[in-house]
Parts: sequence; C-alpha cells; structure tokens
Amino acid sequence: MKLTLPTAALLTAVALTFTGCAASGSGSTSETGADTSLSAVQDAGVLTVGTEGTYRPFSFHEDGSGKLTGYDVDVVTAVAEEIGVSVAFEETQWDAIFAGLTAGRFDVIANQVSITPERTEAYTFSTPYTYSTGVIVVPTDNTSITSFESLSGKKTAQSLTSNWNTLATESGAIVEGVEGWAQSVALVEQGRVDATINDKLTFLDYKKQTGADGLKIAAETSDRSESAFAIAKGGTALATAIDTALATLKENGTLATISDKYFGADVSQ
Repeated sequence: MKLTLPTAALLTAVALTFTGCAASGSGSTSETGADTSLSAVQDAGVLTVGTEGTYRPFSFHEDGSGKLTGYDVDVVTAVAEEIGVSVAFEETQWDAIFAGLTAGRFDVIANQVSITPERTEAYTFSTPYTYSTGVIVVPTDNTSITSFESLSGKKTAQSLTSNWNTLATESGAIVEGVEGWAQSVALVEQGRVDATINDKLTFLDYKKQTGADGLKIAAETSDRSESAFAIAKGGTALATAIDTALATLKENGTLATISDKYFGADVSQ
C-alpha cells in the first residue's frame, strides 16, 4: 500500500510547477464557496484521474508499453461510466501525485491510496474500494505456523524498512533481510526460510500470476487497510457521486468481477 506522503517542501515546489495546468475539477469550491467538484466534472464531461501507471497490478502498462490497465484503472473507469462522463488518465510519479491533485491537475487519485488520519485531514476520500490484511505466507506442508505468535523462533524473510519487518520482529521471528517480495517469496519456496509476512494483495497477485501451488496463507492480521479515491479537500459532491457509483458497482457485481480478474478473489469488501 502507498503510505508515505510527500514532504511539505516537495508539495509546494511541484504545486507551483502545475500552476495553470488544471483539470476539469480544478479546486473543489468556487469563489462563492460553493462545492463545484462534481459540476466541474459534469460540465467538462470527463473525470481526470491521477495515477502512476507503473504500479502492477493496480495501474500499469501491459508489457511495459501497452494500454494502461489494472485494478484501479478498471474500477475508476467503471465509476466514471456510472457518473456519466468519460475518463482521462494523467500518469505521474508517486512523489508528485498529491501535489498534482492539490494543484488541480486531476480530479481524483486512483492509485491504491490508503486512508490514514493524516491524509483525511488534507484530502476528501471516497468510500474504500479495496481492503487488505497482512498475511503470513508459508509452504503448503507447513503445520507449525498457524498464528503470528507461532512465528517466535521461526525464520522469516522481510524487507528491513517495511512495516512487515516490524511485525515479524515483534512476533519473535528471526528475520533475514531481503530487498522485497520477489526475494522473500523465493526464499520461502526454496525452503531457506520458514515464512514471510506481506500484504494479502501482493500474495493474491503473485498467486494469480504464477499459481503459487506450493504456498498458502497461514494467518492474517485482524486489522485491515482500506484504499479509496482521493479528492481535493472539500470535494464532497464528487466524493458522494463516486460513493453512489461504487455502491451500484458493488451491488451489480462489477467490483467483484474486476477483483477476480486481477486477484482471483474479491478484495472490494
């Protein structure tokens, strides 16, 4: 999940760069203080979306140069259709994405933005469209690890700068440092470590892509992360329209279908 906000200095610098390059929803309020976030999108007939385009399986290009696709791309496209407008994507680096939203370069961010207390102070959010937990991944024949407590004394592979490393350490695991998921899951499959902890979405994506026949989830956290569309602060009208669209897409099964396409499971609830 994307958890790190840009620094205030970077926000200011990039916001200046974007001045004069506004999307349909530039600013969520008019000079009179009215919320124009939805009407601006409807008048323009397009929802402009900020996304990375390099964040598989959420927002990426097939084979590196094909059409923009991904879970977030499909969900926000379906949302735009429900609102009755087309969708246009503005690809940008993560470090500049919030500055682009604040400067009005796009109307929403669709890039697995986790809802945090700090972000809710600065932005308006839709209802979540992705939920995930932390999971322990082990070989399918492992019966000794069934909870986070049972990791005590066991060997796990973790990126040392991740929150999953903190959880593994707090659980009493012996941690072998790695660069990321690819290395950690390889060590589990090779039997060189007992387990690895990571985001459930990461494991589901890996399972969808490779089958992961020799792996299983041994346990998962009770707390869930929630990801939603981020909108400029005060854009309540647009957020409400998006919420209504998401509710419809959940009820008619569209979100479940999109989830299954990328994860083989429904991650929208």
